[in-house]
Amino acid sequence: MTLHNTVKPIYPGAFPPPSAEEDSDLTYPKGPLNLILGFDLETYQIPLEELMPSKKVPDGVMTTRKFKQIVSSIREIGLIEPLSVIKPDPDAAGFLLLDGNLRVLALKELGQETAPCLIAKDFETYTYNHRINRLSTVQEHYMMRRAIDKGVAKERLARAFNVNLSTINSRINLLHGICPKAVELLQDHQFAPDVTRHLRKMKAARQIEAVELMIAANSVTAAHADALLKATPSEQRSDTPAPKPDQPKGDPLEQIVRLEREMSQVQTKYKDAEQNYGSELLNLVVAKGYLTKLIGNAAVKSYIGRHAPEILEQFELVVSTLSMEEALQQEAVSTGESIPPDASGSTSYQASSDQAQNG
Repeated sequence: MTLHNTVKPIYPGAFPPPSAEEDSDLTYPKGPLNLILGFDLETYQIPLEELMPSKKVPDGVMTTRKFKQIVSSIREIGLIEPLSVIKPDPDAAGFLLLDGNLRVLALKELGQETAPCLIAKDFETYTYNHRINRLSTVQEHYMMRRAIDKGVAKERLARAFNVNLSTINSRINLLHGICPKAVELLQDHQFAPDVTRHLRKMKAARQIEAVELMIAANSVTAAHADALLKATPSEQRSDTPAPKPDQPKGDPLEQIVRLEREMSQVQTKYKDAEQNYGSELLNLVVAKGYLTKLIGNAAVKSYIGRHAPEILEQFELVVSTLSMEEALQQEAVSTGESIPPDASGSTSYQASSDQAQNG
């Protein structure tokens, strides 16, 4: 088999070798450092038919969303990470895949014949997939923002990730409206964009509190954020408008003029009643005294009772009444009507009546 070398060998030391023009006193290493490398420093293009899988791929893996994203990414921007292979037998043909089984299937689906590979020196398969630092959601947001700032179209990102354009927009605007402290708390966590959609409806202090509660419960999910949003008081939510003060109906100036006019009329009626109150009260006291003496005469009372019993009944009512309020209540009882407690609008005049009778 012929290996096609596509990468030039690089110097394995920490620094490049010094040139003749440079100062000889510099402490650059004169030769390669004593390092043990896990791979050859060259990348080889190896035909796909010579790559043997190291494990059985599960059935139905080619219909999963992850596999479709790998295919879309390779189709749009190419293979980013070379495959890791090893030569199990130096005398036998073929290479054993240490890492990249899904990528090989994706390359075959795209019609590729060769793949860039790194040849490993040790047969270790557990270190490749079990020691991966996944991108957090916030770091993925920064990566997309940086790509767009450099001129990458949103449509191309959507094709590379095998998602629709709305998903790209939601991830680009992920941190819009989120306070810096909450972003710092979410820096190393994986979460769905709906989490920040719910947090965006809270004020800054409540956002920090909600994120701390989700992290403490180890549940940074959209359902948890939605529950915290529903439990948030209205004064701590940014999507609830502040209550407006009650506005008086109509023109305030017109209401003030009407109120002044009514107050003037009330004052006029009060002054009239105050001027006539003394004379009217005196007339009532004198009339009650006269009727008391008139009913006190047995002959007069007998005559009125025979010829006008209804008049006698009214006379007795006036004589037995102690105040104007009591008179109105007695009249209401006799007629079967009800009156409010303050309908009389007058005070007792028993003292004036007694004074008139005694004087």
